[in-house]
This record gives sequence, structure tokens and C-alpha cells, in this order.
Amino acid sequence: MTHRRALVLVAISALSFAAMAVVTKLATATLPGGQVAFVRFVLMLVPFALVPGLARRALTWQRLDLLIYRGLFGGVAVLLYFLAIEHVPVGTATLLNYSSPIWAVLAAALFLGERVRPLLLLPFALAMAGMLLVTGALEGGGWPRLGPWELAGLASSVLSGGAVAAIRAARRTEGSWAIYGSFTLFGILVTAPFALARFRWPDAREWLLLAAIGLFSIAAQMTMTYAYRWVTNLQAGVLAQITVVSTLAHGALFFGDVFTPRQLLGAALALAGIVGVVALQPPPRAVE
Repeated sequence: MTHRRALVLVAISALSFAAMAVVTKLATATLPGGQVAFVRFVLMLVPFALVPGLARRALTWQRLDLLIYRGLFGGVAVLLYFLAIEHVPVGTATLLNYSSPIWAVLAAALFLGERVRPLLLLPFALAMAGMLLVTGALEGGGWPRLGPWELAGLASSVLSGGAVAAIRAARRTEGSWAIYGSFTLFGILVTAPFALARFRWPDAREWLLLAAIGLFSIAAQMTMTYAYRWVTNLQAGVLAQITVVSTLAHGALFFGDVFTPRQLLGAALALAGIVGVVALQPPPRAVE
């Protein structure tokens, strides 16, 4: 694959994730977020049902531990992200979730032995201050306070960072379908209890929304996983922010989300800090 084509795939992945988030917001207006996340993962099994040979490729691995990390971290991250989308503006939930490049750098340092420059503390602090402004956690004085669903969105970001580091490591030895399969399997296992606890049978409109979420999820996951072998952390981190900008715009256009000048400033600071973190991080070393 050419480098340019890989960058195009990452951009397509970012736009697909944005579309998934917007449709998820529509679906969670009437369906529980945990149920929507569960159906998303079930629909991600469709490629295996249509092409049986893919299941054999998903069951071929060399580093099972990396696949478990990717699946478990990613599954819980999606659950928390969808719960956040259900309760807060979709742009805010996505901005919190997409601070994951910060946590991916830290996870790579902890688990892959990659070096972290002290200078990274500056954009890290900038990103965190921006997110606090967006969520309104700094209003009213005193210590910053995040609501439970904002905390869920931030926790989803931390876990997504761990999942991204696992993907990068796994992509050195594992096929894209093995990584995709681990994410799907653990996602189903993690979200099933939440789906069953508040399950409601969808109507025709809701089924269409759920099908669209599944379609966008498959497109986003496969293009991202496949392209990660040929792009740098910086390129992936910068292009991923297309998702944040797109969902912020769609939230304002379609859901009436209104952001104060302080929140817009916070969003800009957060995006700048996230890009700064990945820009200052040295290129990742090969994982043995």
C-alpha cells in the first residue's frame, strides 16, 4: 500500500466514526446506550457470516495477549462512549473520547517501552484545560467538577488509548481480521449485560439507525486497523480529529447543541493539545 492511500483510509475512517457517532445520538434518543453498543458489535459479525473464510483468518494469531488487550480495552471504551453520547452533546462526548492519542502515548510508554519527552507535559496540560472548559467543569469556581457522563467519556478515552497502543503493537504480527475479531468478540461480551438490563425491541426506524451504526462501524474499524501499519502516530492523531470537528458541527446543525465562546475556545485548545502531544512524541519503534 502507498503512504498516500493509507492516509486516505485514515481520513475515511475518521469520517465514518463521525457518522457513527451522529447516528448513535439519534438512536440513543429512544434506545439505551448500552443496547445500541451491543447491537453495534453484533452487526460487526456480518462480514464473518457473509465470508466464512474471514472467520478462519480472525482465529489465526501469534500474540493472543495483544488481541485480548485490544478487545477488552476497546469494548469497554465503546460502551462508555455510547453511554456518554446518550447523556451529553455528541460533540462533547466525541471530544472527550478523542483525547485518546494522549493516553495512547502514555500507554506506549508504559507497555511498549517508548520514550516520553518531558516537553509533552505542555500540550497535555493544554488539552486537559481545553476539555475542562468544554465540559464546564471550571465554572462556579473551586476544584474542577465533571459530571458522571463526562467522566464516562473521559474514561472511554483512556481505554481507547490503551486499545490504540495494542493495535499498533498487534499490527506488527497480527492480521487486520484477527484484530477486528477480538474487538468484536470482547465488545459483545462487555456490552451484553448492559443491553439485557434495559433491553427494548426496536421499531423499524430504530432498526435502520442501528443498521447504519453497524455499517459505519465496520467501515471505520477496518480502514483504521488496515491503515495503521503504514501511518505514523502524528498522522493518525491529526487525521482522527476530523471526527471531533465533524461531530461538533453536526451536533450544532442537527441537535441544536449550543456552545459558548468559552467552550469553543476549550475545543480549540483541546484539539491543539492533542495534536501537540502526538507531534512531539518520537516515531514509534518496532514491537518485537
